[in-house]
Amino acid sequence: MEELTGTSTDQAPADPAATDDMLATQPVGYWSGLAHSAVTRHLRDAMARVDVTQPQYWVLNRVNGGPAAPSREEVVAQLSPLADGQNEITRVVDQLLHRGWLHIDAEQRLHLTDTGQAARVGLRELVTELRTVVHMGISDDDYVTALKVLRRMIANVEGDRHS
Repeated sequence: MEELTGTSTDQAPADPAATDDMLATQPVGYWSGLAHSAVTRHLRDAMARVDVTQPQYWVLNRVNGGPAAPSREEVVAQLSPLADGQNEITRVVDQLLHRGWLHIDAEQRLHLTDTGQAARVGLRELVTELRTVVHMGISDDDYVTALKVLRRMIANVEGDRHS
């Protein structure tokens, strides 16, 4: 671990009522956890109203997003780390095949159907609207700074000093 230099700020207990001048003492895990929960809940609630799940949206984007059609195994391997369980993405692929939003070709590669592509485009519009709500009052510069700080914190604890 890299030696700490300069002054360090004491860690205070998590306090949802912390004032701005107290934020430097607040635990990042608490606040990033709250942000993750709130944003994910907001997104998933909106998707549920149109009978879609966030993992279904991930799969539609992954199948659409590469230069070559992916196999089921490739989609599962790429998205499972994001999922709530090790079998969730496999189930989602099955759901989307059943729904007629995906089909498998002779080489066992996944493709969006026309209906699946229309659903992906509609969901993209929904997610863009939801992003606007989440980012209300936050400049792009502030957003980039927040992500850079989080990325640096991740690198600090995972040992990657070149981020």
